[in-house]
Amino acid sequence: MNIRPKTLFIDIDGVLLKHYGNMYDQLKLSIEVLPGVREKFHEWDMKGYCVILTTGRRECARKITEQQLQQAGIFYNQLIMGITGGTRILINDLKPNSDEDTAKAICLKRNEGLRTVNI
Repeated sequence: MNIRPKTLFIDIDGVLLKHYGNMYDQLKLSIEVLPGVREKFHEWDMKGYCVILTTGRRECARKITEQQLQQAGIFYNQLIMGITGGTRILINDLKPNSDEDTAKAICLKRNEGLRTVNI
């Protein structure tokens, strides 16, 4: 059994905040937090999870992105910006003497939110 806190890599647009289709519309200060996001972030904070947010937004949009996340009440450990919209692949090593996977992926329908996510 793994007793170490989990590290979650979570995309912003379409997972945490409503995805509007282009960067200019995403950068509006008026945002829509998707269903279950605040509740899951509270749960994960109570469990001590490390939350790393990822986004295809350009680095020049960091300040407004940080403002939006603060406005939404989304707290995180790190924010990685400028990743492409292509397939994202996590590569991790297996722990010796363990059959437990050390990496998993969850793909959600866009703008579905986190209500049905169980980690």
